[in-house]
Amino acid sequence: MTSKGSVYAVPGKGLEGDRYFLGVGTFSPKPQRADFEITFIEQEKIAAFAAESGVAFSGMDARRNVVTQGVSLNEFVGREFYVGGVRIRGIRLCEPCTHLARLSFPGILDGLVHKGGLRAQILSEGPISVGDDIKLA
Repeated sequence: MTSKGSVYAVPGKGLEGDRYFLGVGTFSPKPQRADFEITFIEQEKIAAFAAESGVAFSGMDARRNVVTQGVSLNEFVGREFYVGGVRIRGIRLCEPCTHLARLSFPGILDGLVHKGGLRAQILSEGPISVGDDIKLA
């Protein structure tokens, strides 16, 4: 996992450079599915889990594509929104899984239920950058 200042979003594929864009992610579906194009998690949920569990849990540990701040991602399920100029559709919650627990901390299975972020579909092509506004369409 690496942090980037900007990434390029492509409908039907995901984020350029991401393992799921290339279809080589651990759980890459064949054929590609919309809910594997981009994932989000709230910084506030990451910080709350770290404080409650006492572990040094970070955005990198969460293994989501985009870490947000100041938005309630659960409210975006089934809705379209923009990240900067890129149009996105929220598909479903991104619940923690046993693979993530093995890679980070077993406590995330309970600690991040309904707080693990959002799986979404990219609807328009373009850059997504740190600091972009997130707003409902």
